[in-house]
Amino acid sequence: MFYHINGVVTDMEPNLVVLECGGVGYALNASLNTISSVKAGERVKLYIYEIIREDAHDLYGFASKSEKHCFELLLAISGVGPKAALSILSSNTPDGLALAVLNGDEKALTSAPGIGKRIAQRILLELKDKMAKESASVDFADLTPAMPASDAGLGCAQRCDRRPDRAWLQHAGDQCGAAHTAVHRGHERGSDHRRAARHDAAVSRGRERI
Repeated sequence: MFYHINGVVTDMEPNLVVLECGGVGYALNASLNTISSVKAGERVKLYIYEIIREDAHDLYGFASKSEKHCFELLLAISGVGPKAALSILSSNTPDGLALAVLNGDEKALTSAPGIGKRIAQRILLELKDKMAKESASVDFADLTPAMPASDAGLGCAQRCDRRPDRAWLQHAGDQCGAAHTAVHRGHERGSDHRRAARHDAAVSRGRERI
């Protein structure tokens, strides 16, 4: 199974890119968007989708993981084959396709050659919920430690581009150390209480024997 192929572009045809890797030329079916992003003679990496049938072994190449993912989503819809999926991705970028689906833009799909109104409506219906979930934003504030107050006024891009400074790392380490110490002391106190209880019980039994 192929994940990606990194090679030199030797030939380009409508809906086809040939990558030479290790002395072997791989013919990759591709969208017009992917073809327009590469040039003959340059080294590129294309992500691969493989379809094996009794009479064919076809490879499909994509300039990005998102385009490959859209291709897979389209193939999962009844009535949409590889040719139709490539046609749609030649007329729409991955972002454009997602926007068309979320907005119910039928014309954005029927503008692709070979895509009729009925197929476009089916695509919009079946992909709307999937793409809505994938487009939902994730609140990373719940997944990462709070940044120091000195970063509170920075924009998101500035905070994401910055690595945590040494003081913040030390602060986080101190918090972890304090938590560990508290737990350890709790265990020690629990052990002391258990030893005292055992001692009192032993003394009580001794008095009963006397």
